[in-house]
Amino acid sequence: MFNIAVVVGSLRKESFNKKLVHALDKLNHPNLKFTILDINEVPLYNQDNEGNMPAAVVKFKKEIQDAAGVLFVTPEYNRSIPGMLKNLIDWGTRPYGKNVWANKPTGIIGVSPGVVGTAVAQGHLRSILVAIGAIVMGQPEVYFVHKDELYDANNNITNEDTKKFLQGYLDKFSGWIESHS
Repeated sequence: MFNIAVVVGSLRKESFNKKLVHALDKLNHPNLKFTILDINEVPLYNQDNEGNMPAAVVKFKKEIQDAAGVLFVTPEYNRSIPGMLKNLIDWGTRPYGKNVWANKPTGIIGVSPGVVGTAVAQGHLRSILVAIGAIVMGQPEVYFVHKDELYDANNNITNEDTKKFLQGYLDKFSGWIESHS
């Protein structure tokens, strides 16, 4: 069983992306255990704090370090990733030589109400992750346009084709984690 740290790029309680994670978790993935990280207390990155890192940062970095892989689940804000997500990535690389993202197998999915879903944000995120040494799964790409009928009140995927597509993603992601562990 591989522990997967899930970084949801939205702080909103009723986040579409958090719902997507819960829906994904209901599908078949016997080798993966998803743990959604609590990132609400991570402060803005400030190099002055590297010598005495805030407790929330220490906890976050340990969770990433201890995970077999990371699943980023992100919305798209203004054709890019949320600032909070970039902040987490920055903390994860600091101080110099203590990069928790290096050689970490990762995947990216997301949902947003915009007409291109999260395609542009994911492109930016991939670029950042490659630059800091993460091992990013390139295919399949998963970026949904949010619609109320995507999942029901219990976070079940309502469309069978979407369910099959996401199951295919999970199968590939599970293999990706296994091959890089």
